Amino acid sequence: MSTSKTIAARPAPKKGNGRRKLSLPVVLLIIAGGLALVSLVRIISGADDITSVGQVRGALALAVPIGLAGLGGLWAERAGVINIGLEGMMILGTWFGAWAGFQWGPWVGVLFGVLGGCLGGLLHAVITVTFGVNHIVSGVAINILAVGVTRYLSNFAFDGIQGGSSKQSPRIDPIDRITVPGLSDWMQDLQQQHWFLISDLAGIIGGLVTGLSLLTVVALLLIPATWWILWRTPFGLRLRSCGESPVAAETLGVNVYKYKYIAVTISGGLAGLGGAFLAIVSTGIYQEGQTGGRGYIGLAAMIFGNWMPGGMALGAGLFGFTDSLKLRGGAENVHAMLLLLAILLVIAVFWQLYKKKYVSAAVAAVVSALLFTWYFLTDQVPSQFVDAAPYVTTLLVLSLSAQRLRMPKANGVPYRKGEGK
Repeated sequence: MSTSKTIAARPAPKKGNGRRKLSLPVVLLIIAGGLALVSLVRIISGADDITSVGQVRGALALAVPIGLAGLGGLWAERAGVINIGLEGMMILGTWFGAWAGFQWGPWVGVLFGVLGGCLGGLLHAVITVTFGVNHIVSGVAINILAVGVTRYLSNFAFDGIQGGSSKQSPRIDPIDRITVPGLSDWMQDLQQQHWFLISDLAGIIGGLVTGLSLLTVVALLLIPATWWILWRTPFGLRLRSCGESPVAAETLGVNVYKYKYIAVTISGGLAGLGGAFLAIVSTGIYQEGQTGGRGYIGLAAMIFGNWMPGGMALGAGLFGFTDSLKLRGGAENVHAMLLLLAILLVIAVFWQLYKKKYVSAAVAAVVSALLFTWYFLTDQVPSQFVDAAPYVTTLLVLSLSAQRLRMPKANGVPYRKGEGK
């Protein structure tokens, strides 16, 4: 047999740590299966609100700032800079967005929120890229600094103004919202029928076409835009090379410092946009501490998504959905999620047995049995557990997805100019 025929007979190599890349039909099939499972849980538990139009709208509103923070983390870490300071950059975005928003309008507030986040990102770049300070130390310092700076500035900018104080801003005019006429009403009518799968799908579509903020549309468009820029342009290739091997990139003529600076500044701007979204769209007012750790959750969403925009968006959606459960019939909805988690663990048991991982299968079986017991012996979960649900979800997702992750090889690795010469 000739060499060419031998090569042709070999199976296609697997992508990414020995695993085949999922095709689009498989991904769509998994999503459809997940939606069917959620619909089944809704019917069994009677928690009809878990896929309602209002629930989906709330989940989207809560997912957007998390997703923007995660997108910011993706830009920085693809260039090799760990950005723990996303929380602080979001805080700067909330304050600057509110400060400009109540004076000159919401869209000017959005612009200033982005600029406030960019300032935080630029500071992080100076500290880590130019001076070589540990990335974690720098990020934590920015988070602390942002809290102190905004608290100090509030005393001058908001205190004494009607509707404002040292801890909150005056009311900001809202950004316009759009609703698709006809389609929105039809989806709400279908969702209220509580049919299997059809009503759930109608609830999701209805939530995406009812009362959608224009800034939400902008945020959603940033996800495919990031993918196209980073994976389909020469600029993106050079930026990602700085996160994989800055020494090799330098030998090919890439100005590594410049690309790191650009990436971390954009990272801060996206986190600042997430903060401005919180102040202008979510609440219409700046309040001290309103980010509530969403910068950290955004970082978790980015890690869950394996440093890819699509996966990050799924992670942000999951965290936003979990967070929104407590806002609409929280105890009942989270109680229904116990049943969903128990069923998912049963599926995991069979999968682990198929892969001959008997210890993991046994652990999953025990936890699943405990969750089934908890669900059938109670009518609702304690309020403390409802409040902790988003953070518990964060920990579970990160622990379950840890084995399949591959961050950029030079992420967080110190780099000095001239190493490639």
